[in-house]
Amino acid sequence: MVKLKQLSLSACWLMAASSLAAETGYIAPLTQFGVPDLQGTWSIATQTNLERAQRFNGNLVISEEAAIIIEARVQARNEFGDRPSDPNREAPTAGRNVGGYNSFWMDPGDRLAVVNGEIRTSILVEPEDGRLPLSEQGRANYAAAMQRRGSYDGPEVRPLGERCMVGFGSSAGPPKLPVLYNNITEIVQTERYVVLLAEMNHDARIVRIDAEHQDPPFYPWLGDSVGYYEDGALVVVTTNFHPQQGMRSSLEHRFYASTQMKVTERFTRTATDTILYQFTVEDDENYTQPWSGELPMNRTEAEVYEYACHEGNYALPGILGGARRAESDGLEYAPTDPGRE
Repeated sequence: MVKLKQLSLSACWLMAASSLAAETGYIAPLTQFGVPDLQGTWSIATQTNLERAQRFNGNLVISEEAAIIIEARVQARNEFGDRPSDPNREAPTAGRNVGGYNSFWMDPGDRLAVVNGEIRTSILVEPEDGRLPLSEQGRANYAAAMQRRGSYDGPEVRPLGERCMVGFGSSAGPPKLPVLYNNITEIVQTERYVVLLAEMNHDARIVRIDAEHQDPPFYPWLGDSVGYYEDGALVVVTTNFHPQQGMRSSLEHRFYASTQMKVTERFTRTATDTILYQFTVEDDENYTQPWSGELPMNRTEAEVYEYACHEGNYALPGILGGARRAESDGLEYAPTDPGRE
């Protein structure tokens, strides 16, 4: 087989997932060409964040009672956002920042992620504290990227999602992380390829099966993905990322990566309606050790709709024009959080 199958030691913990389906008694269906059938439409929407919040005191797993309290707060927040506006009540605060969306458009998920029957407080499972192991250089790179996002000098410094180049955050991956809305992925398989179509910005990541990474390297959006099947799962290895795709952020999920970041993903069908998605990130330039995460991909009957976004639409000139107007008025435009989409 191709040398891609010689996975690094940092990704070996993923191999334990191969026995998970057997332990539950579930036997995944096969495609007509004899590999695990992952085809269908799946959602990664969840209230679980990439990193573990301090309030969980380092605990990866919480009780159902604790989860109910958290999810009730989310529901209350959503209901508050769904209320119709009162023009009389809002009049005294006219001119305030109304935000980019009302809650009608948002679908970040209303439940915490459940993996192996456990309610998770973070997508990260390694390091054990659930925090990104940034190196000093990584912190500097992250800070510089966040500072650039606070600039409105030209389109080149604006986030890629804002420019409609790729989706916000890391919805198409790798690694795949939930965002504010459009958390659906459609998977299509042939003997030679797997297509992971993210509804967010219609990003289609094409995985070449039993292939080699391009040499000399090519640095496309979403990286260069090659894959193979092993122990009932699809394994995808991606590297050679586009240099403009270093900063990934949406909601509470944020990380910075180099062009040589290596992401090893594993897609394991564990039930009729669930794929266990696991990943390990290796990036010596920005992190002191590899970091790994996992979350469920839940089957959905929802349709995958067109994401009608294109670079050069009215939004980007408006954003830059607003900054120029603020400058001419002697104002310093500083959004509350330049990293939040």
